[in-house]
Amino acid sequence: MRGFFSWFNSKTKIKRWLFLILVGVCFTCFAIATILNSKVLRPKEIIEIVASFVVGFTSIVIGFVFMQKRMLEILIEANNTYTEKGIKANMNIKRLIFNKTMYDEGPKVVVIGGGTGLNTVIKGLKKYTNNITAIINMSECSNGDHDVRLPYNDIKESIIALSDKEDLMRSLFHWNFKNKKLRDLNFGDIYLDAMNEIFDSTSVGLRKSTEILNITGHIIPSTLDDITVCAELEDGTVVEGKDNIPQVAYDRIMKIKRAYISPSNCHPAPGVLEAINEADAIVIGPGSLYTDVLPNLHVKNIAKTIKESSALKIYITNIMTQPGQTDNYSISDHLEALFKHTGKEIIDYAIADTGEIVPEYVRKYNQEGQDIVLQDIDKATKKGIKIIQKDLSKIENDFIRHNPDVIASSIMELIGNDLKYRDKESTPEYILINSILKDELKREKKESAKIRKQKRKLEKSRKGAKRRKSKFNSKYSERIESIQNTDEKKNENQKLYKEMEKLNK
Repeated sequence: MRGFFSWFNSKTKIKRWLFLILVGVCFTCFAIATILNSKVLRPKEIIEIVASFVVGFTSIVIGFVFMQKRMLEILIEANNTYTEKGIKANMNIKRLIFNKTMYDEGPKVVVIGGGTGLNTVIKGLKKYTNNITAIINMSECSNGDHDVRLPYNDIKESIIALSDKEDLMRSLFHWNFKNKKLRDLNFGDIYLDAMNEIFDSTSVGLRKSTEILNITGHIIPSTLDDITVCAELEDGTVVEGKDNIPQVAYDRIMKIKRAYISPSNCHPAPGVLEAINEADAIVIGPGSLYTDVLPNLHVKNIAKTIKESSALKIYITNIMTQPGQTDNYSISDHLEALFKHTGKEIIDYAIADTGEIVPEYVRKYNQEGQDIVLQDIDKATKKGIKIIQKDLSKIENDFIRHNPDVIASSIMELIGNDLKYRDKESTPEYILINSILKDELKREKKESAKIRKQKRKLEKSRKGAKRRKSKFNSKYSERIESIQNTDEKKNENQKLYKEMEKLNK
């Protein structure tokens, strides 16, 4: 009985539509009663009867349509396991309508890349849909002795990112046995090896793993062929092996001219092209441009299929440059490299960071040869794509990271706007996106306000430290110095970038 009355809870927002339906029934009944009780119908009575029927039926139809829509929203909210605090939602209405497969109706999103960048994106997307396909670069990992092994680390991290219980899955997949017979063996590696042997296929083994582990979405290698990532530097030097490329380029102080895979005629793994063709959105990056992102696009027919797809094509830009790969790169430089290797039709949108990072956190990266990717939005826009700027960065354990929630909400806003443009506002995909986005955008707004407040406090302390001549000045001197040094470094990079542009012209 409690479950029945929960329909009338103020949080369900059902009563208004029930009341509208009741009003419609009253008007309709009034019109019918007037007809039955009147022997002669005068023009005035006919007008009243017609008006009552119109108002009555309109109210009933509108009431039922919006009540059905609200019930679908309640279903989504009831199945949404993520709240503002990241804990499981608990609604009484869930007793009446529980159907976890609602997320199977969500938009189909394909994410292409590798490493932490790809996992950041899928971690945020799993709040909106179960239809996530992660296409991972499966090139070799060299240990220096030309020993080639499958890159299980990327696969394991993707499985963890797609799991509902990330901490537990991380502990399990990174567990090294302590038993004497199994010492130094890793559970995740043993499990994935076993699945490959049981099904005699890496692709099938991964697909079955997602079913057994009950994780969101699917993980597919871009190719099952043995490939090597190669790069040609500007001086003609050819470097083989994804781990060697950045180191050699950095040591030689030489830019990468082009990247490619060997052999060049390798075939895509089963399911890759099908996933791209069926996608509502295709997301490329973020991640190591030459060693994680581009190798996937070099696999035969993958770039071609993406270009021909009707899906939204989105590129997530990197926040920081990478030594030996993208030194002094701007947003337009990343796009230029992407287009040079694949063609301009590969993306429609680029989601870029605003670059508003507290300088003292950047200094740590400056010491390792990294800097913020230059925000040359005007030049990037001239390349024929739409640039969307968002505050993508967050500080996690003193490291600058992409915010998975902001990336996911930005992608879903684009998909939602596309569905709205195609008059698909009543589809499960749109209602699912819209329902979750409302809460996510509110939460993001609160977080952004907190970050701005912290930045203002830091700025005030910085200015105050300059004015004060007291014993507390020494406490903040190191922080102030680091901020000033980073600002100077940023100005130097911008000057250098402008000089390089003049030389290129």
